[in-house]
Amino acid sequence: MKKQNLRSMAAQAVEQVIEQGQSLSNVLPPLQQKVSDKDKALFQELCFGVLRTLSQLEWLINKLMSRPMTGKQRTVHYLIMVGFYQLLHTRIPPHAALAETVEGAVAIKRPQLKGLINGVLRQFQRQQEELLAEFTQSEARFLHPDWLLRRLKKAYPQQWQEIADANNQRPPMWLRVNRNHHTRDAWLALLEEAGMSGFPHEAYPDAVRLASPAPVHALPGFDEGWVTVQDASAQGCMTWLEPKNGEQILDLCAAPGGKTTHILEVAPQASVMAVDVDEQRLSRVYDNLKRLGMKAQVKQGDGRKPAEWCGETQFDRILLDAPCSATGVIRRHPDIKWLRRDRDIQELAQLQSDILDAIWPHLKSGGTLVYATCSVLPEENSQQIAAFLKRTPDAALSDTGTPECPGLQNLPGAEEGDGFFYAKLIKE
Repeated sequence: MKKQNLRSMAAQAVEQVIEQGQSLSNVLPPLQQKVSDKDKALFQELCFGVLRTLSQLEWLINKLMSRPMTGKQRTVHYLIMVGFYQLLHTRIPPHAALAETVEGAVAIKRPQLKGLINGVLRQFQRQQEELLAEFTQSEARFLHPDWLLRRLKKAYPQQWQEIADANNQRPPMWLRVNRNHHTRDAWLALLEEAGMSGFPHEAYPDAVRLASPAPVHALPGFDEGWVTVQDASAQGCMTWLEPKNGEQILDLCAAPGGKTTHILEVAPQASVMAVDVDEQRLSRVYDNLKRLGMKAQVKQGDGRKPAEWCGETQFDRILLDAPCSATGVIRRHPDIKWLRRDRDIQELAQLQSDILDAIWPHLKSGGTLVYATCSVLPEENSQQIAAFLKRTPDAALSDTGTPECPGLQNLPGAEEGDGFFYAKLIKE
């Protein structure tokens, strides 16, 4: 693969996300197979970076071009964005960024547009200072779609800007130390021996933040199951679920299996059922169980129809990591900003409500259900649980929030976990 094709491939990846509504996690794998190992990191940086800063790049194009590129020329629109991104946000020498981006027009069979691409990028270089000064005064500077900013401002009048800023950062790399192999301190010592360093989370006993991200196979014992990549906030679920050996536990909406395996690390003798509606994503659950040498009952099923996959079974504990807008993990998945729509929130809230009502009868009396989302929006979180408590007489909130404002909300932070919500419910 010629190196200059990276720019055109990144443009095509972003185009598939924005124009076809595909998620980056589906678009990237087939393209990455065509990229040499030494270029994979740069390719990923270009795709994620353009999506992270899309509002800025779109604003610049509108300033520098008299009319938008449409139809078959649309890929060139995204190729110019890739050029802007390199000039603004990477250390690639400007002459190299320019040359490689212009050359990308040949790879997408638009050689006649090389002059146009070159002209727009050079014009940007000449006007960069005044353009960026003007951009910092525009609404686009928050790098979020308008509908999401409106919702953040309404829910967090004091903090919305901090949340938006956190969403635009590169995420920290969090790990979960497998307590069945090492204590966290013992594993941190091994990490140091390997020439890396990490920091323990104050509240979550298995969580370690790496000082700087590293390839998983460089981590001590990764292949042996000593450690797993999992955000700190996701690990927080176990604080509230408190699984015990000998219990029957349901992990609902379980893919890709991070929480399933965490349950089994905390309670190795528990009987765990992991259920997800997406058959393809269930393969990741099997992979995670295999790497960690664990066993769970894995089933494909719809959370709204539990009788189809568990009959009359009742569980001691249920972890419901509900389908949600994923507005708390935007820094990991910047495409979420552009794939989600305002109308999705009401639809997701209805789906969450349906699953809660359907699964509650499968919780034993005295049992615990932990409702969790990676969202920061109250409609999916505190409001969802308040409504559930109101219509469910045998459900009581425990340890997480107050009846007026149920649940606990984590917000994304540079050295913290992702945006995440938990509510612990007890069946009376």
